[in-house]
Amino acid sequence: MQITEVKVFPVDEEKLRAFVSIVFDNCFMVNDIKVIQGKDGMFISMPSRKKRNGKFKDVAHPLNNETRKMLEDQILSEYDRVLSGQSSGEARDKPRQAPPEREELPSAGQTEEPLEKKSLEEVAEMHLRDSFWNS
Repeated sequence: MQITEVKVFPVDEEKLRAFVSIVFDNCFMVNDIKVIQGKDGMFISMPSRKKRNGKFKDVAHPLNNETRKMLEDQILSEYDRVLSGQSSGEARDKPRQAPPEREELPSAGQTEEPLEKKSLEEVAEMHLRDSFWNS
């Protein structure tokens, strides 16, 4: 299984830094992954839904730590690249501010120009309009 597309939608919020959509093997998409600024660095939060009891449950998530690390590494690498406005190759050469055990992986993204930070409403509208299949 390979991540073949990563699309980052930066937002202007205190801890929430971006929404991300990814495509696996050019045939399966997962939307609404969040990039969060935590006290120990950036991390990803998988898409979730609020249940009747008020608790959140992941809609989709990795089943093991190896897969979670692969997702997190590629998503955070693309997030850094998009924010810096660099091409994919340049982002790998620049270390990001993250826990030291995280290893840089090649970016799978397609966006080559920096995106400005958006409000949550603007990102929601972009998600409705935007699609990997139309680009």
